[in-house]
Amino acid sequence: MQIGLDLGATKIEYVLLDNNNIEIKRDRVQTPKDYENTIIKITEIVKKLDDTSGKFNVGICHPGAVDKTTGLIKNAHNSKWLNNKNLIKDLKLKMDNNFLSENDANCFCLSEAYDGSASHYETVFGIILGSGCGGGLVINKKIISGANGLGGEWSLNQMPLTNIENLKSDKILDFSNRLEGYLSGRSIEKRFNERFNENISAKEIFSRYRKKDSNSTLFINEYKEILARCLVIIVTTLDPDAIVFGGGISNEIDFLDEVKEKTSLFINEPNLKTVFLKPKYGDASGVRGAAILSRQSSI
Repeated sequence: MQIGLDLGATKIEYVLLDNNNIEIKRDRVQTPKDYENTIIKITEIVKKLDDTSGKFNVGICHPGAVDKTTGLIKNAHNSKWLNNKNLIKDLKLKMDNNFLSENDANCFCLSEAYDGSASHYETVFGIILGSGCGGGLVINKKIISGANGLGGEWSLNQMPLTNIENLKSDKILDFSNRLEGYLSGRSIEKRFNERFNENISAKEIFSRYRKKDSNSTLFINEYKEILARCLVIIVTTLDPDAIVFGGGISNEIDFLDEVKEKTSLFINEPNLKTVFLKPKYGDASGVRGAAILSRQSSI
């Protein structure tokens, strides 16, 4: 048995998998908004799931990355109370279980590469398009996190359309200039409001697009172009066998074939072999990936 936890900004989802990846139990609770109570809540969940007194391995996926030198979490922008904390060390002080943690997008990708929609492919890139934006890289069913824990953090790249000559030095770290500032749900809502003076949700924008509303159609057609340009970075750098798209915004996208055609055009590769996929396990992939992570190794 393996336990997986998806430590999100608003909820903690948890799962107990058997050795054949069959879910024994899955549920979610609200995430505490401070570190101390987050530790308490995680220990409560693990104790409830583990009836063998600390024998089950526990994998945790979370925003940000772990510094490989210090063990401290960094860049958890949506869960700032995790930054500069050694989550694994602090949990080990409370419990005897073996714990392992990883970035949430990495675990999403691992789940889909391990036994999900991309299980037949060697090199898999997973993209999260939700309220934020992220990515993960898995090769031969192993997460490639990199020397700085930034493997797959594709959304931190500067937007290809940015005019660097007009980009002030103090704006380099501004997320609005990065891929996330064009592709995420929050950025879609912000840019639509700036352009059409209407404050509506990203879900509503996509709904109107499907109903052929003129403003939404114009906006989403441009979004397709932007997404394809951003995917060029992945394809020309990693040349993956498959790209899996997850997250709430990805759920709204029903034009992956069109995006692939545009990506192919931008790199002048008419027979682009990279497959674009929706996830088999949807929103549950992150927590499943965390459980699989705990099976592969433990610390």
